[in-house]
Amino acid sequence: MDPAVLRDDMVDSLVHPSKGCVHSDHVAGAMRTVPRDSFVGDEQTAYADRTQERLGTRVLAPSTAARLLEALNPDEDDSVLVVGAGVGYTTAVLAEIVGGRNVHAIDINRQLVYEARKNLADAGYGEVLVDCRDGADGLPEYAPYDRILLEAAAVRPPAALEEQLADDGQLVMPLGTATQSISVVESDGEVEQLGGCAFNPMLVEGEQANTLERNRTHREDREFAERDAQRRKGWELDWIDWD
Repeated sequence: MDPAVLRDDMVDSLVHPSKGCVHSDHVAGAMRTVPRDSFVGDEQTAYADRTQERLGTRVLAPSTAARLLEALNPDEDDSVLVVGAGVGYTTAVLAEIVGGRNVHAIDINRQLVYEARKNLADAGYGEVLVDCRDGADGLPEYAPYDRILLEAAAVRPPAALEEQLADDGQLVMPLGTATQSISVVESDGEVEQLGGCAFNPMLVEGEQANTLERNRTHREDREFAERDAQRRKGWELDWIDWD
């Protein structure tokens, strides 16, 4: 089937009241334009509304990507940072809305950075800058940003990302741990929650799935320290005969 027809069918289903994910013309128009199969692969699979796995990362279902894009609500020519570029699909939709030169994307996984660059170029969005960075640090070289999209869950908004917002900017992210909500964080710190979601947690340096051997991370160091603090010392052990 013609990919354009598949894209139209996908967006029509997202606009339908049964899902109600897409409300704005600019998000609908961009999703009808961006060839999702350039990022996901097989045409039939690409336009199905379900998550997929690729190169160790979870590719968001179209309905989930649409919820993030609607929450972000970018205007034409806005400067946008995407944290967690993945395979690059959501980044491409944003580039279609605001222009490729206005979109910057980062990912902690170097293999995914290469993949996103290739996919974006193949789809006609080669102007987007994609760099390998720790998402918690953002991309200060090109700040401030009118919009920042974080495609991974965190218990609180990363301070560096908040600092890189323009005065009237917004950060959209899944906020929480076991219970998460897609949230809009204003530059003044005000938070609006828009409904439940389930995202993978934000990774820190050393937690990438594609490394040959996982390094100790800050999180693991903290867990080892807490475990050591609770462990009984030599003079507390029952099996030692102190006499």
